[in-house]
Amino acid sequence: MPTFTKLLVANRGEIAARVIRTARALGYETVAVYSTPDADGLAVALADEAVHIGPAAAAESYLNIPAILAAAKRTGANAIHPGYGFLAENAGFAQACADANIVFVGPPPAAIEAMGDKALAKARMIAAGVPTVPGYQAPEGVEPTLAQLQTEADAIGYPVLLKAVAGGGGRGMRRVDAPEQLEAAIASASREAQNAFANGQLLLEKLVEGARHVEIQVFADAHGNAIHMGERDCSAQRRHQKIIEESPCVVVDEDLRARMGAAAVAAAKAVGYVGAGTVEFLLTSDGAFYFLEMNTRLQVEHPVTELVTGLDLVEWQLEVAAGHELQLVQEQILLRGHAIEVRLYAEDPNAGFLPQTGEVLAWRPADNQGLRVDHGLLVGRGRGQQIGSDYDPMVAKVIAYGDTREQARRRLLLGLRDTVLFGPAHNKRFLVDLLQHPAFVAGEVTTAFVESEAGRALLVPPAPAPAEALALAAVIWLEALRDHSHPRAGVPVAWHSANTSSSAIELRCGEQITALSLQPAPTAHERACWTVEQAGANPAKLTVLADDGLRLRFDCDGRQRQAHYAWTAEHALLVELDGSTHEFAEHRPHETTNHASSDGSDGRVRAPTMGRVLALWAEPGARVEPGARLLTLEAMKIESTITSSIAGTLTELRAAVGDQVDKGQVLVIITPEATPEGPTQG
Repeated sequence: MPTFTKLLVANRGEIAARVIRTARALGYETVAVYSTPDADGLAVALADEAVHIGPAAAAESYLNIPAILAAAKRTGANAIHPGYGFLAENAGFAQACADANIVFVGPPPAAIEAMGDKALAKARMIAAGVPTVPGYQAPEGVEPTLAQLQTEADAIGYPVLLKAVAGGGGRGMRRVDAPEQLEAAIASASREAQNAFANGQLLLEKLVEGARHVEIQVFADAHGNAIHMGERDCSAQRRHQKIIEESPCVVVDEDLRARMGAAAVAAAKAVGYVGAGTVEFLLTSDGAFYFLEMNTRLQVEHPVTELVTGLDLVEWQLEVAAGHELQLVQEQILLRGHAIEVRLYAEDPNAGFLPQTGEVLAWRPADNQGLRVDHGLLVGRGRGQQIGSDYDPMVAKVIAYGDTREQARRRLLLGLRDTVLFGPAHNKRFLVDLLQHPAFVAGEVTTAFVESEAGRALLVPPAPAPAEALALAAVIWLEALRDHSHPRAGVPVAWHSANTSSSAIELRCGEQITALSLQPAPTAHERACWTVEQAGANPAKLTVLADDGLRLRFDCDGRQRQAHYAWTAEHALLVELDGSTHEFAEHRPHETTNHASSDGSDGRVRAPTMGRVLALWAEPGARVEPGARLLTLEAMKIESTITSSIAGTLTELRAAVGDQVDKGQVLVIITPEATPEGPTQG
């Protein structure tokens, strides 16, 4: 029977921290491995030991099998947990662990290999009697030609879905609605799959629209026992990647759960599975379900299953890896209450959910009742922590549990509002709006929702800063100046009684410029209190009641509120109020400042995020129309194509294929076409 005493976690971020916590609770010594930018991560701080394994690039660190095995040998770790992503579904890594007499906390290499290739896995499922989506995959070792895929797509009927045969997480996946889109989609999907999984081969499936994405958690041991732990509804997605997951699914009754669970267990047994795995299905409105894939690892969304079953899935993984039988039989698995998880991403929903990078200025997860936050950051101010372009943009998972779905939803909304993240743009506001949408409240969200008209309606441009946020920003700014702690990250503002002088300030928020005047207001206590005047709003009496340098409680005209704030390295002030974040800078009219257009309408097209140039679609001298493709960037394994917002002539190209570019860097210059003057009004 395999035994081990020290566990190395071959991963990073929140999953590494989560595994380390359970392993230590079970009495195992733990080892973290880390790349250069992760040296100050939470997992490194939690582990008993930590070993540096390379620079930022994943291929040189978390995908570097020799480096990870060397770290295990150096520290005496005799078991490795791969987390998810990176090497978690790499059969070669599982075999390399076995060859080194190290216990791999996961399924056997043969099971990983059987399910890792979607085409082969689908053939296995058909043989096992598991329902599958109609589609086409080339024979093993044969790469289909464009003509073959065109013929098969015509036979299946559009819309179709291109999918990478290796990997998952929405990488290498493209929707194709018409024959003329197929060739470009194949090239893009294959390139993305090659970049993410070192395998660019694709398969073709009928796109089942209006379905739910429902997955079954399975567990098997080495003694022939296999069970399921109910389902998770993962239908709320963007870019074919999940953003909200919940358990149980509102449309799955006991009979359907039993049938889907039986199919999932049959799928696991068909490949000799051992450990934790997830079988994913499409569930249609008439109750039919179709096998999508099996993830041979722990899933990102496993906490919702843990909360409704009361079980620790990592503990089960370690017990199975140690050779023990499953702790419970199927009849003992009971689902109680409801759990919902959201993924907090560094991304800009209003820019196609494009990943964002930059320094974390402040991070403080909520600790409300019924809430769990899984993350890999140090709590408090950013301390130099960076969200880079080398890894997935997920910052944290916020999970809420309740006796009912509605209670869990309310708790999650409150927890999101109380969670503080300053730095790169993120999707918190979008998640809050989605959780409040009538379709989600009613449990009617399908995989098509986010990209539907109703879902797109949630993607609204940032609103102008409200009067209350402007007044609060002015008070924070003035007090910082008066205390000689003008915007510097990490320096708290010391509040005190004001003297008798009045002050004025002009603040810029986007294109909004507001003049504000502040006068000390008499109070019966020692707190700073100001009367704030601004055009278009009634004078406001604002008192700061409490401030810890990040979270601030204030009274505005007799109504007490809470806000959060942080300073950027560029001396701008970030204020979050009512779930919306506004960035303020001091406006100085006597200083000449060029405010660049963010959408390229000034002819200067900038990188929306840090990344690498994958392809160029236009050359200098070419005439471009609005919507014309200019170049494709890859950031965090996700491709994004940048288009022109104006008509004109491309006069300068400042990037080449393979270049690493920074967010905001000018990549293309377009000379706009002259527009004829319209009639004047007299």
